[in-house]
Amino acid sequence: MLENNKMIRERNSSDTSSQIDQSRKVYIETYGCQMNLADTEIVNGILQKSGYSVNNNIDNSDIILLNTCSVRDHAEAKINQRLNELKRYKQKNPSLLIGVIGCMAERLRTELLDSKKQLDLITGPDEYRNLPRLIENVLETGERGIAVRLSRVETYDDIVPLRKEGISAWLAVMRGCDKFCSFCVVPYTRGRERSRNLGGVVHEVTQLWKDGFKEITLLGQNVNSYRSGENDFADLLRACAIAVPEMRIRFTTSHPQDLSVKLLETIAAHDNICSYIHLPVQSGSNRLLNLMKRSYNIEHYMGLIEKAREIIPDVSLSTDIIAGFPTESEEDHKMTLEVIKEVKYDGAYMFKYSPREHTKAYELKDSVDDEDKTRRLKEIIDLQTQISLERNSAMVGRKYEILIESLSRKSDRMYTGRTDGNKSVIIPVNGFKPGDRIMVKIIKANSATLFGEPVKG
Repeated sequence: MLENNKMIRERNSSDTSSQIDQSRKVYIETYGCQMNLADTEIVNGILQKSGYSVNNNIDNSDIILLNTCSVRDHAEAKINQRLNELKRYKQKNPSLLIGVIGCMAERLRTELLDSKKQLDLITGPDEYRNLPRLIENVLETGERGIAVRLSRVETYDDIVPLRKEGISAWLAVMRGCDKFCSFCVVPYTRGRERSRNLGGVVHEVTQLWKDGFKEITLLGQNVNSYRSGENDFADLLRACAIAVPEMRIRFTTSHPQDLSVKLLETIAAHDNICSYIHLPVQSGSNRLLNLMKRSYNIEHYMGLIEKAREIIPDVSLSTDIIAGFPTESEEDHKMTLEVIKEVKYDGAYMFKYSPREHTKAYELKDSVDDEDKTRRLKEIIDLQTQISLERNSAMVGRKYEILIESLSRKSDRMYTGRTDGNKSVIIPVNGFKPGDRIMVKIIKANSATLFGEPVKG
C-alpha cells in the first residue's frame, strides 16, 4: 500500500499545471459532518495545486463534485435528489463533468454507476490524490473515473488544505475508525484508524494562527484513539495549546471507552482549550449498548460525566442519541430519558435509527415501527429542548467571553459568536468585527441561542 501511494504521488507530481486548462473551474458541494468539510478543503488543495480553479458559482463551473455522507438514509436521499437536479446542468452543458466523492461513493459505487448515468466520476475518501488524473482521463477519453480503494496509511499529512479566509478552521488529525459499532458505516466507508504526525499537526495549527484564524477544531471519528509514536491525543492537544496560546482549540468526536482523565486534566490546564466535550451516549440501556457494540456500559459513561464535571467545573456537554434501535423496548427508551435528565446535556444530536447495509445491526432487522421511533424521538427532543432552555436561562445575567464569528443569519445589524462552552450568542454589531474576542453579558435566552450585550471585562 505504501508503494501504491508513492506511485500515485509520482504520477500526480508529473501532472504540471501547465498541462491543464487554467480556466477549468471546479465547484464542490459538501454534505455531512465536519470531517467532510475538512476533506473538501483537502480536495480543493489537491486540485488547485494541479492547476484547477476552485469556483463558488455552480452555474459557470466545468466540474461539479458532491462530497457525500452515508451515515443515515436521509443524507443519502438528499444527495440522490441533488444528483437528479444536476441533470439539467448536464443537459445545458454536455461537456460538464459531475462526480460523487466521499463516503457515499465508497459505499454505493455500483448502485450509483447503474442508476446515475449523468455521473462521470466516483472517488472514495482515500483516493483524493488520484482526482486530477481521474478527471483528466474522463475529459480525454469519456470513460468514467472510479477509485474507491481504502487505505491503511493515507492521512493527507503532506497536503495543504485550501481554506477560505475565516475565523474558524477544521483540522483532521486522524482518519477512519476501529470501533465497528454495529450501527455505523464509518469503518466501511473511511477505513481503519491512522493518525497524522504530531509535529505536522502542530506546524499546521501554527500556520493557521499566522494566517489569521482564531479557532481550530481538531477532528477525528474518535480523536481519543489518536497516536503518534508515544504521544496520545492529550499530548497532541497540549502541544497545540502551547504552540498557539491565543488561539481557541476545540475537538470532536470522543468515544467514551477512550476518554481519559489525562485528557480532562489537559483541558483544565490550558485556558485556550475550550471547556466543551461532545461525548455520544447513543442509549441509556446497557442491553442496547451491548447490541450496539459500544464497548462501555452506562455506569462507566456516567462515571466519565462525573469526573469531567469534577475536573472541569464549567464544562459544557453534548451527545448523540439514537431512537428506535432494533429491539428497543419502552423500558430501554425510558432509560435513555433518565440519562438525559441526570446528565442535563447542554445540547444533543438526536436521530431515528437508520439501517445501514453491511453493518451488524442490519442483520437484526429494523424491528421498531416508524410510528414508535417518531414518538420516542419527539420525547427525547422535547426533553432535551426543555433542559437546554433551563441551562441557557441560568446563564442570563452572567458574563462570558465570546469569539465573534459572522453576521447573524437574520440581521446584518447583529453578530453571532460562541462562548468557550460552544453556546451561540447574538450581539449588536456596535463597531466590532469577526475575530474579535469580547466580554458580553447575557440578557436573554432560548433553548438554542443566547442574546448578549457587550460589557467591559
